[in-house]
Amino acid sequence: MNNYDYIFFDLDGTITQSEFGIIRSARYALSQMNIDTSSETDKQLQKFIGPPLFNSFQDFYGMNDEDAERAVKLYRDYYEVEGLFDAPLFDGIEETVRTLHEHDKKLYVVTSKPQVTAKRIIVHFHLNDYFDAVIGPGKSEKSPNKKQLIERAIGENDISNRQRVIMIGDRKYDIVGAKDAGVDSIGVLYGYGSLDELKEAGATYIAETPLDILSIIEEGRL
Repeated sequence: MNNYDYIFFDLDGTITQSEFGIIRSARYALSQMNIDTSSETDKQLQKFIGPPLFNSFQDFYGMNDEDAERAVKLYRDYYEVEGLFDAPLFDGIEETVRTLHEHDKKLYVVTSKPQVTAKRIIVHFHLNDYFDAVIGPGKSEKSPNKKQLIERAIGENDISNRQRVIMIGDRKYDIVGAKDAGVDSIGVLYGYGSLDELKEAGATYIAETPLDILSIIEEGRL
């Protein structure tokens, strides 16, 4: 069992229950693009949680580059004012990150959300003392994938041993990114992905709750 020293956390669906602000922002942006989402349930619009926004507008609604860029701007304009903090912490996640920090683990947020926005959320929920860094794309980056962000986190923080790194996330994007970067992963079931999705993506471990993350890492001699 590996002794994991560097713990990478996804943000949306792993630390924060972010569906509320994300869904409202997506509906707003789509309405401004004259796309009617009244027939889509909130559950269906959870598809926006995980992948980069630019890709989502293109993949789910067939937008070209220009329209997708406009939709992303509309989304962010609304989200920054109305939806940013409409994302409560999952029960048990603060205890989990606090305990890992107290055991001298190095914690990082690795997210597809713009870095500046992710930092605001971490500060708002008083988690900034637990995390060594927040890694995310710049607002001008259209389609950063999770492998690129994990590689960035490893490089920027001078991590030399990938066997001591583990990525924690709720969607296949987190798990595939970890696998492609050569690091282990924990797929969490309390977020927005399914067990089948996470297992098919190749998650090293599965956690049903935030506290299960501790149990998994404890087995590696927390």
